Amino acid sequence: MDGIGFLAAPAGSPQAQALLDEDREELGYVMNVTRLWSYQPETVTALFDVMRKSLAEANLTHRQRGVLVAAAASARGDAYCSLAWGQKLSDFASPEVAAGVITGDDAPLTDDERAMAAWARRVVGDPNAVTTADVDAVRRAGFDDAQIFAMTTFIALRLAFSTVNDALGAAPDVELCGTVPEQVLAAVTFGRHPA
Repeated sequence: MDGIGFLAAPAGSPQAQALLDEDREELGYVMNVTRLWSYQPETVTALFDVMRKSLAEANLTHRQRGVLVAAAASARGDAYCSLAWGQKLSDFASPEVAAGVITGDDAPLTDDERAMAAWARRVVGDPNAVTTADVDAVRRAGFDDAQIFAMTTFIALRLAFSTVNDALGAAPDVELCGTVPEQVLAAVTFGRHPA
């Protein structure tokens, strides 16, 4: 395995190999982020387990999760997750909806989705500037406090994942970019270029 981002290739382990094999089986290639997280496969597995648990009782649809991640990743300037989740959101909604969330055009979203996208961007942009009025806007969209907590925790955990990837130079996969709709590719004008 070659180096990844700014780091040399990690030493192999059975847990790391399992991650690599899972990508090959599901995608036909190994994602750059998987290669990077092969340094600590147990950590990334635990992180994704915590992410799943953070939303377990929030009753959010796949589309709503796509809105949250695409809005948060694009607000963070993370090209990799914006492309990956832009592709997923394209499947759950449409390429136009996904590109809109990435560029901040939430017009095609439902009221609750617009509130979620705005909340994700607010949390990413400056969590210390969040006010009661911001939380009330999410409540008015139909979310209770437990759901708001779950969404906020999920966004923060996604940011942790993105921060490691971006700081250590994991660029979006060429293979990923080959499957992302044109509208989504055109919307991602920030972050690292594919490698």
